[in-house]
Amino acid sequence: MTDFWFNLQLGLEHILDPRGYDHILFVIALCAVYTYREWKQVAWLVTAFTLGHSLTLALATFQIINISSDLIEFLIPITILITCIVNFTIQTEALSAAVHRRKTLQRYALAAFFGLIHGLGFSNFLKSILPRDVTIWKPLLAFNLGLELGQLVIVGFVLLLGYGLMEFLKTPRREWILVVSGIIAGVALTIIQEKWIF
Repeated sequence: MTDFWFNLQLGLEHILDPRGYDHILFVIALCAVYTYREWKQVAWLVTAFTLGHSLTLALATFQIINISSDLIEFLIPITILITCIVNFTIQTEALSAAVHRRKTLQRYALAAFFGLIHGLGFSNFLKSILPRDVTIWKPLLAFNLGLELGQLVIVGFVLLLGYGLMEFLKTPRREWILVVSGIIAGVALTIIQEKWIF
């Protein structure tokens, strides 16, 4: 196995690792408000998140920025909680095109901003496994692609589960959003308490 594929697999395994469930919870919360018919919007949303975490992942890995890992571990569950709170306010009824576009752009901006924080979390892991003397462009790219693939796996699972519940079990969309977001918000609050730094 080449180094590229090794690092890609490393990124994939890292995002899907149950021990790093905070990132998984964030991606689930991010896409829980969408149905499978809105997969294009979800793809753009995940891309916005990826652009955010790619930037800080690179900056932190190259040691251009250096932020306390304790602070990052505290901020990540806050991003999860805020995403869930935003989900609670989502309107499932039809909106005017202008309002829908504005809300969609706001969600993309929020995903990109929160991606900046998650990228710092990813960088702590990547820096811990990379040899000091290696050129890190290729490992960084491969690791990031692995993260992206892992995120798409999570999104696919959530959209499929939502489809099954809403189409076959006739679960109202609003209930699906509230239950998923409520559970994740509860877990996020627990993590915030555990990671409290003040």
